[in-house]
Amino acid sequence: MTDTYIHPIKDTDATPVLTVKNLSVDFHLRTHILHAVRKVSFALHKGKTMALVGESGSGKSVTTRAIMRLLDKEARQTSGEITLHGDDGDIRITDLDPKGKAIRQIRGRRIALIFQEPMSSLSPVHTIGSQIGEALRLHRGLSKREAMDETVKLLEQVEIKDPAAMAKRYTFEFSGGMRQRAMIAMALACDPDVLIADEPTTALDVTTQAEVMDLLKRLQEHRGMALLLITHDLGLVAEVADEVAVMRFGRLVERGPIDDIFHNPQTAYAKKLLASTMRLERPSELRDRRDRTSDPAVLSVRGLCKSFGVTNWRGQEIHAVRAVKDASFDLYPGESLGIVGESGSGKTTLGRMILRVIEPTAGEIGYRETDGRVSDVAAMDKPELAKFHRDVRLIFQDPFASLNPRMTIKQIIAEPLVVNGVMQGVELEARVGELLELVGMDRGAMERYPHAFSGGQRQRFSIARSLALNPRIIIADEATSALDVSIRAQILDLLIELQKKLNLSFLFIAHDISVVRYFCDRVLVMHHGRIVEQGDAETVCTAPKEPYTKALLSAVPNPDPRDKRMVHRTKFVAEEV
Repeated sequence: MTDTYIHPIKDTDATPVLTVKNLSVDFHLRTHILHAVRKVSFALHKGKTMALVGESGSGKSVTTRAIMRLLDKEARQTSGEITLHGDDGDIRITDLDPKGKAIRQIRGRRIALIFQEPMSSLSPVHTIGSQIGEALRLHRGLSKREAMDETVKLLEQVEIKDPAAMAKRYTFEFSGGMRQRAMIAMALACDPDVLIADEPTTALDVTTQAEVMDLLKRLQEHRGMALLLITHDLGLVAEVADEVAVMRFGRLVERGPIDDIFHNPQTAYAKKLLASTMRLERPSELRDRRDRTSDPAVLSVRGLCKSFGVTNWRGQEIHAVRAVKDASFDLYPGESLGIVGESGSGKTTLGRMILRVIEPTAGEIGYRETDGRVSDVAAMDKPELAKFHRDVRLIFQDPFASLNPRMTIKQIIAEPLVVNGVMQGVELEARVGELLELVGMDRGAMERYPHAFSGGQRQRFSIARSLALNPRIIIADEATSALDVSIRAQILDLLIELQKKLNLSFLFIAHDISVVRYFCDRVLVMHHGRIVEQGDAETVCTAPKEPYTKALLSAVPNPDPRDKRMVHRTKFVAEEV
């Protein structure tokens, strides 16, 4: 492995806030030693943002945990120095006891961390105000009343409406974007010198992501703190970073100013990451561009609605949330139809209603059988629905959570065939082998378990399982959002090839506009349960007609630091009815 390629950095005279020199971390596992981080060096400067990028498993999060002295018990820091610089002198973090008082005074006060998933890092049994107040009382010695007053000010700074009332609410009462804002308020409570944001926007839609990153940049400018952004989204990096460090297999392979990394990369791996990102900025060349709308639709949705009622203690409905409102569209044989929108727009509810996992409140779902007969899915009984579910299959978002860890790959892929009584024995094993080869995997994977494979390989197994019953329609609900950009492109290309071979129709639910433009023929744009725009994917993504679609597209990060899209994004303001 070669040394890190370091581009010339102009502001080398600036005094760093934090320096990391030759950091190495090993994990002592039962069978071997894993070198998770090897000889990593970089510096963070006041008011500047460094992005640490790389695929899953590259060592990004382990590096941040080493800075915070939060390594797992199996981990050992074998070399390196981590030094926090300040007006009162330097503190060598590597010399501090991970459980000692000195490091506890630094965590939260001098160095703060924003976690990737706010739902799992915020307490479900304490109010948001009490959780933020705890950090204030612990580090700044405020009284309970003073801490609550300061909490309200912090929530106001992160632009949460009615902060005094929201401070008394619990985590589950906040949306995804509001939870992340609350996490930012908690991280900024003690005015830290360094803020580490570990994949802070991965689970958010593009408009919420733009708002959160815009907020972080404004707070950074106001407070002058150093920001370390951990991400695999190079579009986001191009929008917000000043410097980039690229990691692979635990090493920094390239580091330098943002413009040099994006416009003059020197290492093969950095070039590969950028190429994978740029591929998703245009429609796939693998797609069959034939117009299929002249064929009879395989699925016709008309006037589909879903309301979720809220009842009082007497069981009387007092309020109804209209999740989907009068949705109508057609899906044609061999077509990929994308459904995009913000979180809460009704995308997933629409997909689940088509599968009848959720019962529609009103509307029709017309399914054209192979013999040409059209059946209303909304009126099907259980035997008819079971047959429909053999023709319409689902690919889940998270390949880690959707595969049973106690089952072998063979059992996972064979399960639909066994449950439906289609085949067994030697015939079943042969079919599983065919499906594995179809998704580009070796038959030898059959007897292994999911934990032995990467995220991209697991998603291939999920796809193989969805194809087991020879379906006609596949509903992919955020099927690539949990994957790295290079793996994402591979999986999308695989789906396109399978579509050509098997004449599959895809209903592709996503919040990533670039993925939809790359993969889909047509697209529906949803907002507050309504379809506000639909049409050819390239046309909608490049020349949208509706103000909401324009606002949505303007919030998508542009992977070019010389042409930042989010800075000039337009905000959509709904007209009052």
